[in-house]
Amino acid sequence: MKFRPSAPPSTRPSNSRPGLPLNLNRHNLSRLNPSRKDTEGSPLTIDSPPVQTENVSKIYGRTAAVRKVSLALQPGRFYVLRGENGAGKSTLLRMIAGLNEPTEGNILIYGLKTRDARQQMGYMAHAPLLYDELSGMENLRFFAQLYGINSDQPLVEAMRRVGLDPKLTRRVGQYSQGMRQRLSLARAIFHSPRLLLLDEPFSNVDPESALAIAKLLAAMRSSGNTILLVTHQIGLLAELADEFILLSHGQLVDRGAMKQGHA
Repeated sequence: MKFRPSAPPSTRPSNSRPGLPLNLNRHNLSRLNPSRKDTEGSPLTIDSPPVQTENVSKIYGRTAAVRKVSLALQPGRFYVLRGENGAGKSTLLRMIAGLNEPTEGNILIYGLKTRDARQQMGYMAHAPLLYDELSGMENLRFFAQLYGINSDQPLVEAMRRVGLDPKLTRRVGQYSQGMRQRLSLARAIFHSPRLLLLDEPFSNVDPESALAIAKLLAAMRSSGNTILLVTHQIGLLAELADEFILLSHGQLVDRGAMKQGHA
């Protein structure tokens, strides 16, 4: 029987209104459940690209949010996904994370379909989507159920890595925006994914939080993680990222070395 954790009683995730990247309800939580082995159904192919898309499109009615995007990411590289508002960046990231199905095309994560590779991915949405009535550690314990993690050790380590105190009992509703972003990042890394998919992690954060996030990303890049990050704040990443990928009107229009793409 597939494990489907329900939300903690008398709580409601912040930003859980329709239209946000992920509503934390039973249906979406079950879609995110990666507790089964990635090898179920097909073997994990270590030598395959962390991400490979082939002619991927997402169409809403008559509008193509993403149009025939084909790309392959290399292991241990840091990629910045760029483009104007409405270019399709977040839509593409959600499809790679397995939260949206492409209308056309194929996506493989380490040679597997997205539903079979979720243990390998850590996803951070643009909105924090946390439970305001819970502490930071209580939030992580709830989400850890999805990965079959019953120990606090990886959760404590993740909080420390993002510069948060695991013993802090303050409710998340009292956190600053920077603290919420850091906790969201801790949620994306506590299960030790090899691929990080991050949507605007530097959005509206204070300088201290921005520095903490940047240091963690630099450390994970040095450890061999592959990172695909959406941001408008290129200056923070000019020295960290390896490559940029530029979308315009849903299409891949340019790609190159980060220093080349940073002006």
